Amino acid sequence: MILGYCSCISDGGRPPHLRHCCHSSRTQTLCWVGQLAANFTLVVKNQSVRMSAGRPSEAAGCVTWWGFSPARDLLTPGPARPEGQVNVLLVGSADPRHILKTIAGFPSEGSLHVWVIENSMEVVARQLLLLYLALMPLEGMGHNEKTEVFLEVFGNGEIRSQTEETLRCAASQLSLSVTEALETPTHPCLNTTLLKFKERDELARIFKLWMQPQSSLSISMSKAWDYRVRQHLGTRYNSKMGCFDWDLTMKLHQKGCGLINKQQYMQWRERGLAFEMREGVYQMTNPSLLSSRVFSKRGNRVAVRGYWGDIVSSPYLTFGIETDDESLLKTQNGQHIKTAQDISFVNVQALFQSLSSRRCFPTTSQSDTEIKEPSPQVDRKSVTIDDLIHLNRVSVTFLPMDSLQKLPDKQKYSHFFNTIYFSASCAHQLGPALRQIAAPDAVLVVELAKYILDLNKEQEEGFAKKVASIALQGGFEPWHEGKSDDVHAVFIPQRKT
Repeated sequence: MILGYCSCISDGGRPPHLRHCCHSSRTQTLCWVGQLAANFTLVVKNQSVRMSAGRPSEAAGCVTWWGFSPARDLLTPGPARPEGQVNVLLVGSADPRHILKTIAGFPSEGSLHVWVIENSMEVVARQLLLLYLALMPLEGMGHNEKTEVFLEVFGNGEIRSQTEETLRCAASQLSLSVTEALETPTHPCLNTTLLKFKERDELARIFKLWMQPQSSLSISMSKAWDYRVRQHLGTRYNSKMGCFDWDLTMKLHQKGCGLINKQQYMQWRERGLAFEMREGVYQMTNPSLLSSRVFSKRGNRVAVRGYWGDIVSSPYLTFGIETDDESLLKTQNGQHIKTAQDISFVNVQALFQSLSSRRCFPTTSQSDTEIKEPSPQVDRKSVTIDDLIHLNRVSVTFLPMDSLQKLPDKQKYSHFFNTIYFSASCAHQLGPALRQIAAPDAVLVVELAKYILDLNKEQEEGFAKKVASIALQGGFEPWHEGKSDDVHAVFIPQRKT
């Protein structure tokens, strides 16, 4: 296979590291948009999803490596911003954009606990990796370099050798953290102690795959990416540049994403390279963007390892299409001077600076009040979990993949969460049981389908209506007092009449 190894899998099950190669056991044979359509059959009756070219539902992929919406401070929507001890639940957020943005806007006197549920352990592993990079101490990596490395790992199929070395060191530390922290987390923002043993074993296996030297990898990212593009475009592959340009100008730009630069977008569509911020050779495969997908072949289930994520909407959506700095939005001759890559850099760097301002130093064993001073400059390869930035009164905990159905049965989570977030791919999991874990004044935020380019306007609107209907059945009503937003829908508990 040009994508990597493939193995036959018996009906009795799969190896641990392949059990959740798509999203969940009930939808593992569906691609992401196919899953969306299957779960929201009323969005457009008797109408298949249309794409700019090629096969339906192949563009978004079957694993979500980045979200389809910009980063949000999830405590901003709603009638009143929660204070004191705040608990936020994220379901299927795919990356840490909302976590970082929410932490940045959180007051220093409060206590924030973020809880994360994902549908794939490969996505959990990547979330942990990105959080690890975000928490790298300044003594090991300055803000500029850390921002570059983070965006490189976040959005590039191929990375520089220096970045690949940093990734392998991080994977080594995360592997130790997952296997050694059985009851007490090694870091408050990398808490995996509540995961099942088999899920932690799966994480350890994934991290060990990332630690392997590039020479031992049987997968070429450039070939895996090109395979996906060919699969998506089909007979229109030879005119792919025209297809790329159409998706950018007639879809993304029409949806308000004018900051996405044509040259950069075309390079990402062709090579999977979104962020090229300094001169260097980007030719090392980014293992955090590889996953396994199960196909049925002649009665056997075959696992193929390759790139199975988004190849159309782009990673620019998460950090690169919005900014509060008006000077970055200036245009010249109708063209934006700054690009989505520039905006992503500014936004991510600001988030990292905010993290540093919340830094606290654990007390030593000699004195409970003695504050540990920052270490002198250290080699990033020698950085350990213990050296990562500790955020004052902030923690992030990852829950088992099947937690959403079980949380209502646990007394601890009764009316517990102040904010609950669902990605578009997980919106079908909304249900009446949600009210049992939502605080009385909770806010429910649901990602809409605006930036899923396979859907037309009618389907987007149908998706939003279906989300509102399911939320209403679950005891939540739309919040109309805030600013209108076609990217996220915001709901509050229904008022008793």
